[in-house]
Amino acid sequence: MAEKTIQLEVKRQASPNAEAVWEKFELEWRPGMNVTSALMEIAANPVDASGKETTPVTYDSNCLEEICGSCAMVINGKARMACSALIDQLEQPIRVQPLTKFPVVRDLAVDRSVLFENLKAVKAWVPVDGTYDLGSGPRVFPQQQEASYPLSNCISCTICMEVCPQFNEATGFVGAATIAQTKLFNAHPTGKVYKEDRLRALAGDGGVQECGFAQNCVEACPKQLPLTEAISDVSRDVLIQKAKDFLRA
Repeated sequence: MAEKTIQLEVKRQASPNAEAVWEKFELEWRPGMNVTSALMEIAANPVDASGKETTPVTYDSNCLEEICGSCAMVINGKARMACSALIDQLEQPIRVQPLTKFPVVRDLAVDRSVLFENLKAVKAWVPVDGTYDLGSGPRVFPQQQEASYPLSNCISCTICMEVCPQFNEATGFVGAATIAQTKLFNAHPTGKVYKEDRLRALAGDGGVQECGFAQNCVEACPKQLPLTEAISDVSRDVLIQKAKDFLRA
């Protein structure tokens, strides 16, 4: 081993139903390394700290620049992106484990499909199906663009859901990311055609009323989205929509 090494401990699980075990690795240090590059080193030479051959660690990764959101995991007890977790800024041994609130697929890879099901439930898209010519896009003033842009930076990493005390099986809470995207698309000139549907979807069980305003989400968000502001605004809109529906009944 080189004079300067990296001590890495990875929580591994061979399958969704297998027992989880911790495996230790010792890697040669190189400048500028992050947790993702350390996992790549293990993949290139899958040998544990004792010199025993093992298998490469399974994990999700794509862009390597905190854009795709796929490499979210728990590093030294904190949910964060592996690509921006620099080795030199972490206390060793570095303990890496999968997100705790999502089903484990294998090792560090988890099933985060619940987020995408929640986004489908609130129709988090602009309705453009291509069946007819929409003509020129609607005008959006710069002030509205500036207000909406931060929310469009969501990378679907699910860290906001991981750190939220209300996101669990008991509440079925949709989480901050889904609520923020509801605000984003409700503010869009074309997207707001589904505004009432989105608000009604968030008025039921697991909706915005489940939020306890712990504000963990806004503290942990790697893209610094204004999540608590979005939750507050959508909460107001949901109450107004419920009042309108009551009066129409």
